[in-house]
Amino acid sequence: MKRAIGRIAFNLFAWTVVLITAFPLIWMVITSVKPQFELFRIPPTFWPEQITFEHYARLLWDTPFLLYMRNSLLLSSATTLLVVTVATLGAHSLVRFRYRGRERLAQLVLFTYLLPSVVLILPLYLMMVWIGVANSLLSLVIAYTTFALPYALWLLRSFMQGIPDDLENAALVDGATRMGAFFDVILPQALPGIISTSLFTFILSWNEYLYALVLVNTDEARPLTTGVMNMLISAFNIEWSLLMAASVMMSIPLIIIFAFLQKFLTRGFGAGGVKG
Repeated sequence: MKRAIGRIAFNLFAWTVVLITAFPLIWMVITSVKPQFELFRIPPTFWPEQITFEHYARLLWDTPFLLYMRNSLLLSSATTLLVVTVATLGAHSLVRFRYRGRERLAQLVLFTYLLPSVVLILPLYLMMVWIGVANSLLSLVIAYTTFALPYALWLLRSFMQGIPDDLENAALVDGATRMGAFFDVILPQALPGIISTSLFTFILSWNEYLYALVLVNTDEARPLTTGVMNMLISAFNIEWSLLMAASVMMSIPLIIIFAFLQKFLTRGFGAGGVKG
């Protein structure tokens, strides 16, 4: 009886925490399908009397939202690909090879991550102007790499330290090259860390606001974070239903990515290396 009561109490507590955490998201979705006149009703209503999708139609066809969405997808994907590629190779180098200054290099990389983002804005902006890529998606890819790469490198470094050396040595003894052992042995073992790092980098790039605000000021290169705010500010009044619809649309790619990669995360953490 005590065990059953404890289990029920734990489930009630867990569901309470889940509902409290999810309530803002639920309210955002419901608000996005409410008519405009229901948003300011007193007392407020939780469930709309009339469901409408006119806010989504306005968002997609009367605003440059799709352009901002394309920019964010290109920006986040390019940043993730660049950061994960460099971080994977760099982490493997820091873990498997022995050379002078290896630990100091790792500490220096971590130190750059500890710097506040605002400190790097002016030097990055001047550098983008000097190399001629200012006000473009490429400038944001370079800027996002500066603060995403250090953490990604340390995350993958700590993960690769847990991969036994015997697996790679066995592949080398069997005749594999160093690159062959890296692709056939190290990468499959590091897959959970690579996926986790990719998710972290993608979300970081998708939600970043400060660098996008400073480095880009044209609609052709604006991501969603600054583009949506630019739409709202230019109208001189906040249409909450339109803002909620934009927030829902901005959340969809992240939800799809998590739903698709969750099984790979679970499968990767339980995977082991066996030499037959």
